[in-house]
Amino acid sequence: MTKTTAGTDWGKADFEAIYNCPDPRRYFTTLQPLDYQIPHHGQAVFRVVAEALRRRRSDRPPLHVVDLCCSYGVNAALLNHRLSLTDLYGRYAVQRPEFPTTRQLMEEDRTFFASRLRAEPFRVTGIDSADRAVDYARTVGLLDHGFAENLELDDPSPAMRRTLAGADLITVTGGVGYISARTFGRLFDCVSSPPWVAAFVLREVNYRPVSALLARAGLVTEKLTTRTFRQRRFADGGERRSAFEALAGRGLTVTGKEADGFYHADLYLSRPAADIAALPLVELLPG
Repeated sequence: MTKTTAGTDWGKADFEAIYNCPDPRRYFTTLQPLDYQIPHHGQAVFRVVAEALRRRRSDRPPLHVVDLCCSYGVNAALLNHRLSLTDLYGRYAVQRPEFPTTRQLMEEDRTFFASRLRAEPFRVTGIDSADRAVDYARTVGLLDHGFAENLELDDPSPAMRRTLAGADLITVTGGVGYISARTFGRLFDCVSSPPWVAAFVLREVNYRPVSALLARAGLVTEKLTTRTFRQRRFADGGERRSAFEALAGRGLTVTGKEADGFYHADLYLSRPAADIAALPLVELLPG
């Protein structure tokens, strides 16, 4: 996601240049040294959540997942393909004897992802203000639909409204803080019935404005309390200090969490109360 929307106020390093390149190579080569790993955690959680939801809505196949701040389609790649995040680092962050052009890499990726598609894939729509990243993900087949729209600033296009009408699940890994409740409000204006929302949110970010908006739409938000999830290493000491100050300002301790040198995210899952009663979070995501 290009980081120009809601903004953050805790001094994160600026990686703006990597989010809207013609292809994903700079994104992965920049983030690999920082052990960027939140898509790996998202892969495990989103598959469990999506499969549970698919079972509850078996009369509406295929399940429609909307990935916010989708970037180059990383979450879609991991959700729908027999791949790991390590595989993607190996594909895009390792020097090759030849250096394919973006067009050549796109052609290779179409075959690469098609050959690893899981049985009964989910339908995935990606939304991100980074037009070249969305175009790449759509062109190589990771997204069924992709929209390069900034919902912090603008209302959804008519095409987006039509596509999102039947959304079942909204996912996001790390974009909250750059996008706000404003984006979620505009998304929920499009849907015919409230989708589930699974969001990884850095602990520096207050999720209450989003959860309050979701509550008005009929969803109850639960936070997984058994663990947090590493996002990436701090880029430098300044970023670490700023994060610690932001966490202290929220009354949170870094012991056992950010003290290890990584940003940590909480997982929030928002669902109708009846769905929670049928499958409590502790049963859906034990341990």
